Amino acid sequence: MTGMGVENFPPDQQALEDIGSNPSAADSIGSVIGRRLTRRSALRGLFGAAAAGALPLAGAARAAAEEARSPSSSLGFRGLPQGTGPGEAVAEGYEVQVLMRWGDPVLPGAPAFDPAKQSAEAQALQFGYNNDYLDFFPLPKGAAGGEHGLLVVNHEYTNPELMFPGLGGAREARQRTSEAQMRVEQMAHGASVVEIRRENGRWVPVRGGALNRRITAETEMRVSGPAAGHERLRTSADPTGRRVRGTLNNCAGGNTPWGTVLIAEENFNYYFGGPGVETGPQAAAFKRYGFVRDAQYTWHRFDPRFDVAREPNEPNRFGWVVEFDPYDPGSVPVKRTALGRFKHEGCTHAISSDGRVVIYMGDDERFDYVYKFVTARPWNSDEPGLNRDLLDDGTLYVARFNDDGSLDWMPLVHGQGPLTEANGFRSQGDVVIEARRAADLLGATPMDRPEDVEVNPVTGRVYVMLTNNTSRRDNGTGAANPRPNNAHGHVIEILPPAMSGANEGRGRMDHAATSARWEVFLMAGQPGTHAGAAYHAAVDAEGGWLSCPDNCAFDSKGRIWISTDGAPAAARIADGLFAADTEGDGRALTRRFYAAPTGAEVCGPLLGPADRTVFLAIQHPGEDAGSTFDKPSTRWPDNREGMPPRPSVIAIVKRDGGEIGS
Repeated sequence: MTGMGVENFPPDQQALEDIGSNPSAADSIGSVIGRRLTRRSALRGLFGAAAAGALPLAGAARAAAEEARSPSSSLGFRGLPQGTGPGEAVAEGYEVQVLMRWGDPVLPGAPAFDPAKQSAEAQALQFGYNNDYLDFFPLPKGAAGGEHGLLVVNHEYTNPELMFPGLGGAREARQRTSEAQMRVEQMAHGASVVEIRRENGRWVPVRGGALNRRITAETEMRVSGPAAGHERLRTSADPTGRRVRGTLNNCAGGNTPWGTVLIAEENFNYYFGGPGVETGPQAAAFKRYGFVRDAQYTWHRFDPRFDVAREPNEPNRFGWVVEFDPYDPGSVPVKRTALGRFKHEGCTHAISSDGRVVIYMGDDERFDYVYKFVTARPWNSDEPGLNRDLLDDGTLYVARFNDDGSLDWMPLVHGQGPLTEANGFRSQGDVVIEARRAADLLGATPMDRPEDVEVNPVTGRVYVMLTNNTSRRDNGTGAANPRPNNAHGHVIEILPPAMSGANEGRGRMDHAATSARWEVFLMAGQPGTHAGAAYHAAVDAEGGWLSCPDNCAFDSKGRIWISTDGAPAAARIADGLFAADTEGDGRALTRRFYAAPTGAEVCGPLLGPADRTVFLAIQHPGEDAGSTFDKPSTRWPDNREGMPPRPSVIAIVKRDGGEIGS
């Protein structure tokens, strides 16, 4: 998720939110999809006739839908009707439990949340703002299943107009924020680790959990990998280029087979400003990452490290994937620079045929790219300590999607192809610091805001959430994607080669391979109304179609659960959580499971132990045009006068205690 619902923002704020800084002349994914699917004469996909019904060819899909025999779904709940409202809604038979809210105590000594008495000291001990990525680590460590564990939560960004009184709307609030309020915002970023337990059917935080932790914009971190110590990471506070204060704008994330967390820094350009952005030898590099003089936040007025004129290298210390051990609250988080620097949306792992670890990542901006990282050596399941720095050595790749349904993973390696000193790359450190420019030179495929990239644990297929692109500069036409203004987004499915002796598409895939195949899983939007939107069959009569796919997760049956962010106001649909089969008659036929309160997006879908809980991060409730702390569009989840809307983590359970979706 890019964070703020850019589609509903005024034009000046949209420009700051999602700059679209890619100068590449390579064909965008819209053009590639159009040519890919125009070439077909019938619904026959690369994944075989069984999958053909899922291919969203606008005209052909319409005809196929008319011929379809009421396709069935394995989902056992009735989908919610479309619509919007101030509050939330969930499918019949399910219960929503609010687990953690902005300002709730996390560490010992945390005061009760009082919106009129906020301070940086209090916020550093309390649950942060705009919760995003969620993960669950069982207690005791290594336990199978269970209903006791550590909840890890990212805190992406802050909404001062909803946090503090008297600041006005979103744009004005960022200009009027005081230094004291800015310090609160810094402490509200980062991540939280909270011990939770299910008691009498309800999930609750364990107050004073010994492993609880807050990570903030001030937490000391180590830099590792090819950019560690690079001259472009050295500052007055850190002449070594190996120590960084804090992490910012953490969006989605992931974990590792050895039990650590990966949190992903996304829109780091929000925080750095001043005239230094446009001057000096790094001005072109700053422009490629979307830095502007008048940044989204005005932290550079108060904190010199965010003033690019005073600290020109500080921006290069953000935009990385951060690894830490959730079971050790005293561990030092590490920025793993080998995974590249860009606006990371997630970092999900898979295991290759030889035991090497593969990390899939998206760069969440219009016309940017899909990446993966392959470790140089296998992970060691017997001696976890040997995996400590596994993510420092390997190969970073960027994707090129071809018309014929093939995909090439192109290595971003110093000295290969155009990545040489003649083009400004003197080392692998330069390549990862300017990963976007390196990918530009290789001719990677510009995408429609690649957000989450997740692996289906049952089939081994990889799913890329492409949220939207209302700025597509080409008018490529095609049977499936005649939308130069892609307001609703789509989902791509990648099929890596099957391992020797494995059945294609059944889990055992060679994720380290440098080639793959791809298809469109679904084109979002309302079929028959939003141009090019199509599912393999008519959505249910009450309207299970979705707009702006953002994150996804999978249950133990391999069904996909898609959360959405930023549905255009004209669509009159609240963001929420949708589910669908990935195979069979119900493939790509989505049902609406949960609808978010007004102004909110749904993040971090996480299927809990034994599929008996789905955890969701409800981010920026009340982020509607004109909504402020003093006059919010909702007061969810407290729903009482004087209390502002509070980003929260919820747990949804089935009232009869059964499996989610059954």
